[in-house]
Amino acid sequence: MGMATVRRIAAELLGVGESRVRIDPANYKKAEEALTRDDIRSLISQHVIYALRKKGVSRARGREKQRKKKAGRRRGTGSRKGTKYSIIPRKRIWINRVRAQRALLRELALEKKLQKDVYRKVYRMIKGGAFKSRANLLSHLKDNGMMK
Repeated sequence: MGMATVRRIAAELLGVGESRVRIDPANYKKAEEALTRDDIRSLISQHVIYALRKKGVSRARGREKQRKKKAGRRRGTGSRKGTKYSIIPRKRIWINRVRAQRALLRELALEKKLQKDVYRKVYRMIKGGAFKSRANLLSHLKDNGMMK
């Protein structure tokens, strides 16, 4: 049997493409003398004919990139895709702002720097979006004499 035929049949039996079929050069004659599919099967079991491993895509670069991102790198403006609000949605910005302001208000209340009615009033103002930031909230409290 010709070597091209042996290679084709071996490829079918191994379930790979012909380009991945390798024949051991030391036992080349044995492969040439094969006449049937069974002969080729026996050569495969003797490792005279074998399939090369499939080449994959290395994850090394991906893992390195992931490690850098975890450390806070690769987050600059040039690495971003999408709009400002697809990076941090408006709702998340709102949640962060409100939580920070409420935490400050709670802290002031625990330190007895606010009266209960003032605390409630300002709490509702925070909910209404009256303050841009913690600093804005503090300046409002000081300017209106709401702090003790």
